[in-house]
Amino acid sequence: MATAARPAATDRARAEALFHALSDETRLAILDMLRDGERCVCELQDQLDAAQSRLSFHLRVLKQAGLVVDRRDGRWSHYRIVPSALAEVHDLVVGMQPSRGTLPVRRVGACCG
Repeated sequence: MATAARPAATDRARAEALFHALSDETRLAILDMLRDGERCVCELQDQLDAAQSRLSFHLRVLKQAGLVVDRRDGRWSHYRIVPSALAEVHDLVVGMQPSRGTLPVRRVGACCG
């Protein structure tokens, strides 16, 4: 049975960026709003009742993680989810699962005295 290789440092950094972006209630709310498709930043601001600067910060974190992309239309920006980034998050989580039958049984106090 093949075992999965440990992720490279760059993979861990990518996972950290993705999970950081997903670790905030506001950013999760933004992603939830974008599930049905592209939304104008003004809609996000209204529905979240968020200050423009706060919303911009959260959108920047999501964008830098590659979870959303934006499109300019005049003075407004429209955001949408990047499906492949969510698939990447899924794959990272699945890759963290222990292999079947390989869970070690640890005895209390067995390793350090």
